[in-house]
Amino acid sequence: MRDLRIVSLLPSATEIVCALGLRDALVARSHECDFPAGVENLPFCTRPRFEIGCGSREIDDAVRSLAAQAQAADALGVYQIDLDQLRGLEPTHIITQTQCEVCAVSLREVEAAVEALVGFETRIVSLAPNALADIWDDIQRTGAAFSIEPAAADLAASLRSRIDAIAGRAAKLPVPSVAVIEWADPFMSAGHWTMEQVVLAGGRPVIGEPKGPSLRFEWDDLAGADPDAIIVSPCGFPLERAWQDAELLTADPRWSALRAVRSGRVAVIDGNQFINRPSPRVAESQEILAEILHPGEFDFGHRGRDWRPFDD
Repeated sequence: MRDLRIVSLLPSATEIVCALGLRDALVARSHECDFPAGVENLPFCTRPRFEIGCGSREIDDAVRSLAAQAQAADALGVYQIDLDQLRGLEPTHIITQTQCEVCAVSLREVEAAVEALVGFETRIVSLAPNALADIWDDIQRTGAAFSIEPAAADLAASLRSRIDAIAGRAAKLPVPSVAVIEWADPFMSAGHWTMEQVVLAGGRPVIGEPKGPSLRFEWDDLAGADPDAIIVSPCGFPLERAWQDAELLTADPRWSALRAVRSGRVAVIDGNQFINRPSPRVAESQEILAEILHPGEFDFGHRGRDWRPFDD
């Protein structure tokens, strides 16, 4: 039997593999995998088919155009796989996902790549995180793929316990209405597990629902909801880049009239490392949300490093 040679094609899977004690078995990653420290030194097997350094509107246009084209038979998706790199690495396992074709290489392309690999056997492990329960299932699924089910069960139970402890404290506190902006130009709300976490942190989502999809919305929707708190957490953006997108919102005259703005309850989060990544760090994301929604009640040390109030 060959030694394990794991290729992870999404950041959350890389974190799961490492949290399960299989860091040394990782031989390659996606171009976005950056945690835990050191994985960035591994070769990467994917790259985007669009310019990532442009503005949010341009990124959205490019990604949607590529995703639409990918619906056609044999069309290329948003990301591409380096087949030569994969062939040289001879992986035993490739971990990918089916949740979002604009977040990582599509399962269809991974399957096509594996079919092109000859001379060795490669197993695909496909994750599908849409809700918190799915993240626990994905951890268990990964553990089962490598015959370490007890370690996976322990990891999932530990994360659930941390989140449940926060939820128990938050349930006794006032419930602010919350809008979570996952993309600022055009507007998109957060969805899936993020909205579940907002509820568990003691908040009430006003755009989007727990376990529901991310939604496009307009300025009128935000102004009409007039939430108590606004969280800006652009998917894939580190804190400084997320801050730039938050500043886009101030150009609209309706911004200063929002209740959250007037009361200083607007927060900007590192959406690359937290909130939007269905990894073991959902527990840290839960801590961040609790700090934001209940200042003075929760303090896990994330403020200033992983999130900042917008009026700082």
